[in-house]
Amino acid sequence: MNIIRRPRRNRHSAVLRDLVQETQLSTNDFILPLFIIEGQNTRTEVASMPGIYRHSVDLLLDEIGECVDLGIRAFDLFPNLPDAKKDRTATEATNPDGLYLSAIRAVKDRFPDVVIMTDVAMDPYSSDGHDGLVENGKILNDPTLEILGNMAVAQARAGADIVGPSDMMDGRVGHIRRMLDVHGFQDVAIMSYAVKYASAFYGPFRDALQSAPKFGDKKTYQMNPANSREALIEAELDVAEGADFLMVKPALAYLDIIKLLHDNFDLPITAYNVSGEYAMVKSAAQNGWLDNDRTILECLLSIKRAGASAILTYFAKEAATLLR
Repeated sequence: MNIIRRPRRNRHSAVLRDLVQETQLSTNDFILPLFIIEGQNTRTEVASMPGIYRHSVDLLLDEIGECVDLGIRAFDLFPNLPDAKKDRTATEATNPDGLYLSAIRAVKDRFPDVVIMTDVAMDPYSSDGHDGLVENGKILNDPTLEILGNMAVAQARAGADIVGPSDMMDGRVGHIRRMLDVHGFQDVAIMSYAVKYASAFYGPFRDALQSAPKFGDKKTYQMNPANSREALIEAELDVAEGADFLMVKPALAYLDIIKLLHDNFDLPITAYNVSGEYAMVKSAAQNGWLDNDRTILECLLSIKRAGASAILTYFAKEAATLLR
């Protein structure tokens, strides 16, 4: 055969394959989401997410210590609150002695060098289970911004390094940036959930936080999965309002959107490898249908290859162990 180009030459050995590998996956790429519950010495597994737990703050510190030893240095915290502490205006979100803000302070006291990202949205604290203020069955955009701004300032005051508005209200990035700056938190970054789709892949997360909407759905504020050009509009607005990172959520079903943002914006693009994506891999692996370790790394590599600078993933701890 007279073949001049033989791409297989560069796959001939493991060393050659490593030399020409185009995308490198590193523990430095990971942000690990963690769930917090009230109590002491308490840990409960999320039924729909095998291997993922809700931790009381004391055990959360132990978990973070183990992760730091593996090289994971960034964490995104989410609170699971009892219904008795939820109300229409999410007042528990700014309670300085409440679970969430206390947890942020505890983590930063024990591990001052780790990066703590927070969630800015009403749903974990709302009796309605929605990301915005509800009135007569309608999600109100502008009144929600004031609540979100106060929430972000309270989180920054507790020690947050990055605030993550996940609510998808119009104008929230600009309002939060102004609020942070006015209160002296110019160095706190905003990782905007710029392109967050109304996805079916969030079910296990809502199980973990017990934060499902009490009525309707979130389609009036989260994006239609059929749309991609709209992602450019959302991202452009958040850039203009002062976002420091642009996130795409979910990740695996939206690799084209990650690439779209990567190709059109100079800001770091992050991706959230969400709970449903985790649950699919884990359930298939537990049934012997997929190789757990190889599938985890392949999924994460695909997200990085699409253009993500950082990946929020429940696989972070396992992947860090595998990469090590």
